[in-house]
Amino acid sequence: MPRILAIDYGKKRCGIAVTDNEQIIATALTTVPANELLAFLKDYLKSEHVIRFVIGEPKDLQGGTTHATIPVANFVALLEKELPAIPITMIDERFTSKMASQAMFMSGKSKKQRQDKGQIDQVSAVIILQDYMSRNPS
Repeated sequence: MPRILAIDYGKKRCGIAVTDNEQIIATALTTVPANELLAFLKDYLKSEHVIRFVIGEPKDLQGGTTHATIPVANFVALLEKELPAIPITMIDERFTSKMASQAMFMSGKSKKQRQDKGQIDQVSAVIILQDYMSRNPS
């Protein structure tokens, strides 16, 4: 079965999470520098069948745009152009970084691990993917 891949897009780095082949479990995959993300995805697609991208949509507390909205929109436009066969779903990412830090704390990660922005981005991508999966059960 194909996978669903989630991206927590940031201007510097992007957290990536994927489902298992049965689309039951979301797992952190890696963190990729933003300027290498498209190349990473193209390479990943050579070995894995992905049927959907789920991307975190930055919003402020009132649901409006943030400083991160335009870079994410630009990346989504590029992704649609470069990989048009794979649909994209946007998921509200408000509070995912805070939730990721809390999840890491609850799982017993050290303070140093909880401060690793790459790990936080990966866990944020997992939260985005789990949110999508809970709204769209297979």
